[in-house]
Amino acid sequence: MLDFAIFAVTFFMMLVGAVIYLMPSSRKATSVPGLDPTTKEDGNLSDIGRAGSLHEFLLDLHGRFGDIASFWMGRQLVISIASPELFKQHQNNLKHVVTQSSTLCYTVFMFIGNINTICIQVADNLVKTLENKVKEEHLSLNQYMIAYAFKTVMNSLYGDAMDDEKDIIAMRGHYDIMWSEMEKRIADPTVPEDGSPRAISLNLALKEMRKIVQNIIDFRKKNGKKSEDYLLIDRIVEHMKTEDGIFSEILTFLIGGFHTAGNLLTWAVYFLATHEEVEKKLLKEIKNVLGDDDISADNYDQLKYTKQIIDETMRCAVVAPWAARYQDFDSELGGHKIPKKTPVIHALGVSLQDERQWPQPKIFDPERFNEENIKKRPHLAFSPFGFAGRRVCPGRKFAYLESAICLVSLFRRFKFHLVEGQVVQPVFGLVTHSEDDIWVTVSKRK
Repeated sequence: MLDFAIFAVTFFMMLVGAVIYLMPSSRKATSVPGLDPTTKEDGNLSDIGRAGSLHEFLLDLHGRFGDIASFWMGRQLVISIASPELFKQHQNNLKHVVTQSSTLCYTVFMFIGNINTICIQVADNLVKTLENKVKEEHLSLNQYMIAYAFKTVMNSLYGDAMDDEKDIIAMRGHYDIMWSEMEKRIADPTVPEDGSPRAISLNLALKEMRKIVQNIIDFRKKNGKKSEDYLLIDRIVEHMKTEDGIFSEILTFLIGGFHTAGNLLTWAVYFLATHEEVEKKLLKEIKNVLGDDDISADNYDQLKYTKQIIDETMRCAVVAPWAARYQDFDSELGGHKIPKKTPVIHALGVSLQDERQWPQPKIFDPERFNEENIKKRPHLAFSPFGFAGRRVCPGRKFAYLESAICLVSLFRRFKFHLVEGQVVQPVFGLVTHSEDDIWVTVSKRK
């Protein structure tokens, strides 16, 4: 079984690979309802393109065929599931498999003692930057939230080995090239030919990223003081013995801790700026729980409403629209036999917008996640970080912590105002982002 973590670049590439190589064993007949291929060679790729995104295609697919449905990417049969019950069944199918990578993903954040301090330092720097901005100045919310998330994850991974601003800018540039290539392959999984501009650009970006990572590893081996500043990269190097393994894990943390968290924070601030009653409840909790103190291990769990805001943001904005798994054994889902080597998509975004679990799903309401309402829903109705035990996203605790620290730091000092006249439209890629920058102004609180 090849495991697809929700944010892992390498796992996503494996899924694309499965599509490309047209495995004949996956073309067995199935009783799962769904679409016939529009064309023999492309399957339903043109249908995905017309829908606008894979998430929007899956919304229509499940609306027509129910909680389990099938379609074709090229000549590759793909199964999609979109209900807590089917998620649970698939979880049980996968429980017996635990890999070295999944074990690391489960434990890595339990051993890092200084992440809280790092997040607070980066958030304080962001506050200082915004204090110099006047109310009339239009600010790109996307830019500031992405920058905060990127600096947080880079400092958590690499510490002072990544102090050079040139290295940070270079890493971000290489990452953007890689991410753009992945987004393109959702609509067109054809691998660019060797020597083509796309192939050259991607290979160069990956090569340069590997070089930067290797320099940091060498720096940590020479200068790291693990009793004082134990970092994520130290834990990764200890557990992953191959260069490919180390690089894959680092890409996983970059995506989960930076790209996903940056867009999550963008949507969270946007919702708070447009829902004054939610903002007031947040400020009340900050005052009652923290006063003027920073978030710490002693008070973090008391910030229940803050976590509800983060959860509702992930649900309402569909920050992570889908995940996928690919297994090399026959299985059964919803009474249907699933042939081995068949990719199974978890249509998380479809489930998070299902009116059976989420009445009026387009409305932003953090009260959906109070203790009483949580008890009314099936266990896996909300699973934005994936599921299956140790195969959930390794960065989930990190994402909550860095998001909570950022929101508390910003809203206890500033009020955000959405610039009038904007039409904010989501784009459902691997991670949901706004089509254009979301522009805001800020004013200082008294």
